[in-house]
Amino acid sequence: MSLIWLYTIASVLLVSAVAFIGILTLSLRAEKLKKILIYLISFSAGALLGDVFLHLLPEMIVEQEFGIRSSFSILGGILLFFVLEKVIHWQHCHMPLDRKHVHPFAYTNLVGDGLHNFIDGLIIGASYLVSIPVGIATTIAVVLHEIPQEIGDFGVLLHAGFSKSKALWMNFLTALGAVLGAIIALVLSGYAEGLTKVLIPLAAGGFVYIAGSDLIPELHKDASNGLRSFVQVIMFLLGIGLMAVLLLLE
Repeated sequence: MSLIWLYTIASVLLVSAVAFIGILTLSLRAEKLKKILIYLISFSAGALLGDVFLHLLPEMIVEQEFGIRSSFSILGGILLFFVLEKVIHWQHCHMPLDRKHVHPFAYTNLVGDGLHNFIDGLIIGASYLVSIPVGIATTIAVVLHEIPQEIGDFGVLLHAGFSKSKALWMNFLTALGAVLGAIIALVLSGYAEGLTKVLIPLAAGGFVYIAGSDLIPELHKDASNGLRSFVQVIMFLLGIGLMAVLLLLE
């Protein structure tokens, strides 16, 4: 059990550290940043879907009876992330934003991110309770999704009036919600079977929602250039391929 704690805490600290990635974008022009981000988004979409269909769903089928209850749980995950974006996050920002976003929205954005990161922590903790390889795969999928998200969030805070240092630290503080979520998942590990039966289907549904309604639509906005579209497809396949390679750890 101590090994699971070690892997889980290291994973959520890594996820939290992604909040500082915004500082790497300060020297990049907006146009160049958009080109880089679109490929990261494509890669993370493939990784999220790969994690769902190559790791989470197979584990659900093996570890528990996959039936109509499991299907409703996955739909519940989709609904949960839909409500999270609709009510709290308002919109999920992946690209640097313009000055139309006002200061109050920045705080709403931070609240939404904190809750989202808390849920990510719960999911990562529950994934490690299933097995270490599943936990590693889920952590990588979350990190890849967090990179474009955190860059976008950093842009929101800067345009809302925060200084660069304050924007970085506020982003990091909300990212620590993942640590809290993971600790709660591990503390409740005595109820591990019940916890994973609930959280793993929710994670699968959430990842499908993020990839399908959040990331892939961003890729369709950049369909004017055939070469860029081709590279996006390659990056998408590489994301899936990474999750396939991680099967070797199991």
